[in-house]
Amino acid sequence: YSAGGQRLDKLIDLANRTEINAFVIDVKDDNGYLLFPMNAGEKYSPKANEKNTVKDISALMKKLKDNNIYSIARIVSFKDPIYTEAHTDRAIIFKDSGKPFTNSDNLRWASAYDRVLWEYNIAVAKEAIAAGFNEIQFDYVRFPASNGGKLDASLDYRNEKNETKPQAIQEYLKYARKEIAPLGAYISADVYGLVTSVEDDMALGQHWEAISNVVDYISPMMYPSHYGNGVYGLSVPDAFPYETVFKGTKDGVYRNKNIKTPAIMRPWIQDFTAAWVKGYIKYGDKEVAAQIKAMKDNGVDEYLLWNATNRYSEGGLGK
Repeated sequence: YSAGGQRLDKLIDLANRTEINAFVIDVKDDNGYLLFPMNAGEKYSPKANEKNTVKDISALMKKLKDNNIYSIARIVSFKDPIYTEAHTDRAIIFKDSGKPFTNSDNLRWASAYDRVLWEYNIAVAKEAIAAGFNEIQFDYVRFPASNGGKLDASLDYRNEKNETKPQAIQEYLKYARKEIAPLGAYISADVYGLVTSVEDDMALGQHWEAISNVVDYISPMMYPSHYGNGVYGLSVPDAFPYETVFKGTKDGVYRNKNIKTPAIMRPWIQDFTAAWVKGYIKYGDKEVAAQIKAMKDNGVDEYLLWNATNRYSEGGLGK
């Protein structure tokens, strides 16, 4: 919404005053809506074009390029209520009732095994690249949270090829790379923050080595507020922004050393206050700077800031 509104000029001004040089823009969002009118939407999910917030994508891309801003198109891959409404036979469902599976946000999930959805997402990516985006970022490139896999026996994932979850996610990203790399754009994938540190795929299909091996950038979502109490030996990780991000980054860097073709690590970090966390602290310039230092102390000098309102702690950023 900021990309299609008046907030854009303020964000460009912020980029011109700080070391910020890239914008992540929702091209296919959490609800399945597309940023600008797309042929891909008409073909695969007609409702997806009903809330285009940008009518003139050429003007938007020109403004970004005129200000030397690197553009990243975020594509929500497998949480797609609109697509599953149009294709009810492709939604993840409960085996006993046939009802669509949702998490607490009540949004339906499609299956990461769905090859037609792969085609749709890549078609969206290609139109974004044609419009001028430099990079395609796949978010929700995973299976839905299923209580650590305990719900798997109850769910129908439409797994026709009998693939494991990590196998499906890697094959999807390999397919994306094959289709997108020749067009001159980079590929990135968002993963849970803990994926840097755990040995398994967290029952999500996100295994560090399997993903880092096939994309250009990997972005663990290292928001300290999203780590459980006691993780990394920290009583409340949210209250320890430097320590939490330092440990997560260190583990990711170490894991990448075991991969012949590792992705560049570019974590998401927290620029919001998580008031719902017991023992939370207020986040601002100091906390953002602490997270950036934690990454740099591990040799990682790229990051993405997350704040749902697009209001950022400028004082914590470099010039």
